Amino acid sequence: MRSFIAALPKVELHVHLVGSASPATVLSLARRHPDGPVPTDEAELLDFYEFTDFGHFIDVYGKVNDLVTTGADVQDLVLGLAREQAARNTRYTEVTVSASSHLRAGVPAAELTAALEEGRERARSEHGVELAWVFDVPGLWDGDFGLTSARYAVEHRPEGSVGFGIGGFEADAPRARFREAFAMARDAGLRSVPHAGETTGPDEVWAAVRELGAERIGHGTSAARDPELLRHLAGSGIALEVCPTSNLRTGAVRSLDEHPLPALLAAGVPVALATDDPGMFHTDLNREYLLCHERFGLGRAELADLAASAVAASFAPDALKAELVAGIDALR
Repeated sequence: MRSFIAALPKVELHVHLVGSASPATVLSLARRHPDGPVPTDEAELLDFYEFTDFGHFIDVYGKVNDLVTTGADVQDLVLGLAREQAARNTRYTEVTVSASSHLRAGVPAAELTAALEEGRERARSEHGVELAWVFDVPGLWDGDFGLTSARYAVEHRPEGSVGFGIGGFEADAPRARFREAFAMARDAGLRSVPHAGETTGPDEVWAAVRELGAERIGHGTSAARDPELLRHLAGSGIALEVCPTSNLRTGAVRSLDEHPLPALLAAGVPVALATDDPGMFHTDLNREYLLCHERFGLGRAELADLAASAVAASFAPDALKAELVAGIDALR
């Protein structure tokens, strides 16, 4: 099964640039800021990544994000992610970038755009991996319900930009409050892919669909509590980007035995399996597929279906989609 999973051509639609950084990359960044809050010792960093709850995770994520202060730092993250994706036969990745967080940490907008564009070209030429960008609102950190993030995505749009989302702590950031920012991004041709229903109930998933025009939902796991919502997602083909290990590590679910992934699949909801923040959660996409086999009983056919579902839910070019599906079908 490990060999089968490794051979599957995969796409990933929910991975955060900062959260993708390996411990080695974070240690390198932290040692440039030795007086900062992020440990410079490997064992201490691994302990730093033991999260007590979702709020603690967001706090740690913010501290790591603030280590990224130059375009060169951003490009290091991009190439590190591309190297990891290539090693796992993940051929296309939509990478979530919290642009306003990098701007706040001191990276000029033009420098950020140049770093993303150059990193994307090098990811393709050096690793054979295609990257695309999703710019997300980091919760309430902007202080303006996403308008700073939307303006960057629209006015400084790097090559490869495909989507606009929102992450961060949900409880104090109702999705409907971000309607104006999402309208700005959608008017500029970016696709709506907000997080919702990770640590809140189905109402926020409904709000993402109705108020933000969501075409995909990050996490969305609480949808399993609402049969009408499940029917709507399945009937409308709105995929959920599901990240089992992330949900466990942040406390969004209490145990894998309680994870709603089997219920989502049984309801016919399209699912794109993903890692979220693999560097912080000690996982990768192959491990997530293996987890679905070992804990949820999915066999080769079901795992191939998951891989194909992610391709269908992606915003990859049609030719690349066809190539990836053909590669998946060849392994069935």
